[in-house]
Amino acid sequence: MRGYKIFTGTAHPEFTKEVAKHLDINVAKATVGKFSDGEINVQISESVRGKDIFIIQPTNQPTNDNLMELLVMTDALKRSSASSITAIMPYFGYARQDRKAAPRVPITAKLVANLIQTAGITRVVTIDLHAGQIQGFFDIPVDNLYGAIIFQDYVKNKNLKNPIIASPDIGGVTRARYFAGKLGLEMVIVDKKREKANESEVMNIIGDVKGKDVILIDDMIDTAGTLVKAADVLKKRGATSVMACCTHAVLSGPAYDRIEKGALDELVVSNSLPLKKESKKIKVLSVAPLFAEVIRRVYHNESVNSLFI
Repeated sequence: MRGYKIFTGTAHPEFTKEVAKHLDINVAKATVGKFSDGEINVQISESVRGKDIFIIQPTNQPTNDNLMELLVMTDALKRSSASSITAIMPYFGYARQDRKAAPRVPITAKLVANLIQTAGITRVVTIDLHAGQIQGFFDIPVDNLYGAIIFQDYVKNKNLKNPIIASPDIGGVTRARYFAGKLGLEMVIVDKKREKANESEVMNIIGDVKGKDVILIDDMIDTAGTLVKAADVLKKRGATSVMACCTHAVLSGPAYDRIEKGALDELVVSNSLPLKKESKKIKVLSVAPLFAEVIRRVYHNESVNSLFI
């Protein structure tokens, strides 16, 4: 057997250790640091010749540093004769810049895809891409895992009296419908008008939520403006409770303050990103077992999709 090794960048080493524990292996040794001027410096501390390599590195804040770290580590591994290099990116930064939404703006998600391929990565594994079509930006295999799988049991165990699934916007309908189908629940849609980036105004609710326990489904929560405003409107329309299940806890700017003071009763997130601070309203579920199983299946050339059927 050719064997495989798991390396970690500095973005989320605790997550990498958890994945490695589920696979019953040790995290491979590498030194990742910076020169005094900020340049990233990487040295692989053990042989990787002929091995299948998995680098676990979400490209969260500081996004540019973590992305560059992934690219530099990939180059070091490629030059050390690794057989293949798979980037395990629990959070794919720049995914929101997936199209030209205005004149003279970049499609940065495509640029990042080009950088990843040019560096020498041969496969990407991520979870809940903000826009699924980003997979088409790559000419290498991309596994986009469904985050809903980790929330199903948690929601079932809540034993809510009148649960109903809600999409926080039109763009998230497919994701919410998948989750609703898995749980056999009905779905409503929050129709909102976005004035500018990171600001949103909830306009209307498509569907009846009176007396319902609403479960908002989204891929990420950033400044929390959308979800907190949605929760407020849902409760004004008669919802008994509102919880949100979001895969990526970006939680930037005023997010924590909004969650603490807002109408949202509970926020359930994954550990795809390190949580900046704890909150009584925030529950964290681990996706490390899921990624560990995907790594095992990729290495053994087994089906990944069958995990979600």
